[in-house]
Amino acid sequence: MSELARDWQQFICRACGLIYDEEFGDPDSGLAPGTRFEDIPDDWACPLCGVTKTDFEPYHKPEPVTATGNVAPVFREDGVVVVGAGTAGWAAASAIRAADPTVPLTVMSASDAHRYHKPELSVAVSRGMTADSLVKEQAADAAQRLGVEVVSDCFVTGVSPVLKQLRTTRGTFGYKKLVLAVGARPSLPAVLPSSLCWRINDLAGWAGMRKALGQSPKQIAIIGAGMIGCELAEDLRRAGHGVMLIDCLPLPLAALLPEAASRMLLECQRNMGIDYFGHESVQSIIQNTDERKLITTASGRALIADVVIAATGLATDKRLARLAGLDFDNGIVVDPCTLQTSDPDIYALGDCISIHGAACRFIEPIAKQATAIANHIAGRADTGYQHAPPVIKLKTRLLSIDIQGTPDRQGAWRTMTAQPDFLHMEQWTDSRHVATIYLRKQQQLNRNKGIA
Repeated sequence: MSELARDWQQFICRACGLIYDEEFGDPDSGLAPGTRFEDIPDDWACPLCGVTKTDFEPYHKPEPVTATGNVAPVFREDGVVVVGAGTAGWAAASAIRAADPTVPLTVMSASDAHRYHKPELSVAVSRGMTADSLVKEQAADAAQRLGVEVVSDCFVTGVSPVLKQLRTTRGTFGYKKLVLAVGARPSLPAVLPSSLCWRINDLAGWAGMRKALGQSPKQIAIIGAGMIGCELAEDLRRAGHGVMLIDCLPLPLAALLPEAASRMLLECQRNMGIDYFGHESVQSIIQNTDERKLITTASGRALIADVVIAATGLATDKRLARLAGLDFDNGIVVDPCTLQTSDPDIYALGDCISIHGAACRFIEPIAKQATAIANHIAGRADTGYQHAPPVIKLKTRLLSIDIQGTPDRQGAWRTMTAQPDFLHMEQWTDSRHVATIYLRKQQQLNRNKGIA
């Protein structure tokens, strides 16, 4: 059979759910349309979560589960309720349904509950994507496919573990097992007015920001030069906007990278036309009469922007944990193996949890967490969730940044290889190797030629 006669195949990332389609390839990673999966280099990484080719498997769109006679209405008290319809919530629902085709299953969401890949939000503007094109599956279609009930635009107002009930703006719901996948919310310092700062933590926030950008180039200020801030800065600059990146630390990503790596990143950002303002703490933001924003820093610097984006970190809301009487320590405390909370009938996964006091805010572990929860609820023999530091891959195309392990801010870094276009460093703490970073320059762009 000729190459052209073969049907195009799709492969799904087991970690984050990204689907690689051979017909369209992955041009941003150098894979031209028509690149067969077997021809992809072994060191290629998922553009969303950074796992390797070996973590992909053939994808065949599953047939819908027939709900009639199997799935009870949402008010049944012998079923499973998942609160949250982001990546973690839908991963949990999919895993639970796979483990038990008949258990009554309800997904509750404060939003419209459509399925989308959250990591794409920080690369979507330069790719010309819209809110509609970011949606991978409508909530109704996902519900029909999995045989679940979806309750959208629903806010939880109370939790009674004793009665096994949720009180919500859409009524009271009973449960046998409860899964919390409520994510984390942007942490907005008091000096940043919420009415003047976009936060890109969900599709609704991204859609609002995208509408504010309009169709002409804008001057954008991003406050916070962490992972999301740096990804957004490159994405928006590639889309042709002017970008200012502001942070209280002297270098971008300085809380995670050693100085040599941060300086390499800064050089790439400057070559791209991103203006970095380090050692700057925002003191106030006000809106001028022309709708532009005046940003004043503690040093007295005054910056003007059309759009302001706050990328100042995430925090887990304590409200649900407090309502349910659950242990909380930088997130909802869970058993590192079963993902049960301090209430054995309540589980949690994703951005909202903490393991051994550390928040777990990465895409890659979510599928494994969901599987562990599903198997435990279904009573299946399972080794449980085995937590390990995920590989962190920033979605910055100008400079590829891969971080393995968990960097210690007090640990010593050793330079293993230092070249103009490549940097390899390792970190050691008490004679123990704890982290490795690789930085590779992908291309150089002339800031005077614009960004493609």
